[in-house]
Amino acid sequence: MAKKKGADINELKQEVQMDEHQIPMEELVKRLDSDIDNGLTASKAARILARDGPNALSPPKTTPEWVKFCKNLFGGFALLLWVGAFLCYVAHAVDYFSMEYPTKDNLYLGIVLMTVVVITGCFQYYQESKSSKIMESFKNLVPTFALVHRDGEKQQVHTEELVVGDIVEVKGGDRVPADLRIISSSGFKVDNSSLTGESEPQTRSPECTNENPLETKNVAFFSTHAVEGSCKGIVIYTGDRTVMGRIAHLASGLDTGKTPIAREIEHFIHLITGVAVFLGVTFFIIAFILGYHWLTAVVFLIGIIVANVPEGLIATVTVCLTLTAKRMASKNCLVKNLEAVETLGSTSTICSDKTGTLTQNRMTVAHMWYDLAIEECDTTENQSGAQQVMAEGSTLASLTRICTLCNRAEFRPGQEDVPILRRECTGDASEIALLKYSELTLGNVSGYRAKNRKVAEIPFNSTNKYQVSVHEADDADKSYLLVMKGAPERILDRCSTIMVKGEIHPLDEDRRKRFEEAYLQLGGMGERVLGFCDYRLDIAKYPRGYEFNVEEVNFPVEGLCFIGLVSMIDPPRAAVPDAVAKCRSAGIKVVMVSF
Repeated sequence: MAKKKGADINELKQEVQMDEHQIPMEELVKRLDSDIDNGLTASKAARILARDGPNALSPPKTTPEWVKFCKNLFGGFALLLWVGAFLCYVAHAVDYFSMEYPTKDNLYLGIVLMTVVVITGCFQYYQESKSSKIMESFKNLVPTFALVHRDGEKQQVHTEELVVGDIVEVKGGDRVPADLRIISSSGFKVDNSSLTGESEPQTRSPECTNENPLETKNVAFFSTHAVEGSCKGIVIYTGDRTVMGRIAHLASGLDTGKTPIAREIEHFIHLITGVAVFLGVTFFIIAFILGYHWLTAVVFLIGIIVANVPEGLIATVTVCLTLTAKRMASKNCLVKNLEAVETLGSTSTICSDKTGTLTQNRMTVAHMWYDLAIEECDTTENQSGAQQVMAEGSTLASLTRICTLCNRAEFRPGQEDVPILRRECTGDASEIALLKYSELTLGNVSGYRAKNRKVAEIPFNSTNKYQVSVHEADDADKSYLLVMKGAPERILDRCSTIMVKGEIHPLDEDRRKRFEEAYLQLGGMGERVLGFCDYRLDIAKYPRGYEFNVEEVNFPVEGLCFIGLVSMIDPPRAAVPDAVAKCRSAGIKVVMVSF
């Protein structure tokens, strides 16, 4: 056991033993015999695919079907019934050869025991086999593709056909198809929560920032999701050789141990066997002492042992577990193994994740601060009260306009008939919350953006902590509108005025104090807070067609007009309080595990 543990630790250490993220890109491309501009040739890719195998995780070793069938037929309590049936046949054989007119009671009992065991065993096997096939079918629901450079052209190929050295492009909303070394990127962020537990999207860029490959910014890992932006990368590992593949390999080797019901049945078998044998031997000795023929005493011994076997228990347990599994299936919970039903019933503590389990797994606008007052927003799961009536030129209208325009999140196409809150989006979680708020409030965000075309943008970065964009305002004077959002304190520092009830006022100390109080109050609720401001550019200085330069900024980013604050939360599911109360009433302790 110690050797096995030591081997696992050594394998874990090997997870980070790679240098592909540290060596110069030219050296890496030479090592992988690739070409950054043209990618691999089709023939070379085919040779590497034949050598390394498909870019997919190898499924864990499965138990052969005949072994599964035999386990259900001869495992656990069924073995005791087989022994009972065998003893019945032995008793019948003794009666048959020692008595002139033998009874057939033991023969019939043996047949009944065998029938019960075979029927329940086959039923258990059928139930588990059906569940396994359903789980297998999930894997093939949606095939995934990757955009790869082959023979100097961009091609869509199955992710399983990717090989080391391929040049691929990934954009927001895609799943990273392999372990990639980033060649170039544009605002590219990935969700590494499934791998490293980091809940915030992680920026990815060509620069190596850490010796540890799990911490550096120039590697994107297989099976993580691209949140926003785009990148071009070179495949450095595929399939089981990826970091995720190595972790999956270690996890698949863990011993799951026996289920609680399996341990209880094993203990019960030992107990029943001991009692039955003790009683049988005791009465055999008593019968022998009282002068019974030894064959009669043997039959007596077998009869007592068989009588102590609860023949109907296995059928009863199987039927109860099956009925429970069907009830769970009606609630969209698939039971792969009938014994798991009893394990669920033995639960004393539930350690639950927060995001997506206790919460709705979608950031939602919770509060807004404008006109020097905090307003609460609808955070229910359907947000039926999210629509608001806004007067033209009001502070709320200006705040909603910034939420709509200074936002890179987008709805995925082809979802016009899907409810707004259920639509899939690409982008940062906070921007998606603002997007859905704007769609619920304004309606047709894409049309509104088209009327207010974006002409320049400075994306959010950790240095500035703000995002700014310039738009051709859909107004009569045809001027440009600058909109900005970001960390509230940074936004306020760039403002000299504030809008209150649709009118612009100087940002004096009293209003700054009101801002700080609101900021602290919203932050104290555990909500993510963003600040918003805008500025109408002078049409004389910035006429239509003006060339905005985002590298050497030639437009104002200070002296702006502060509009308000928006705070967001991932609200709890409506059914969570009742579910937690039910767990507590059943004696189950619920613990939230989060970062």
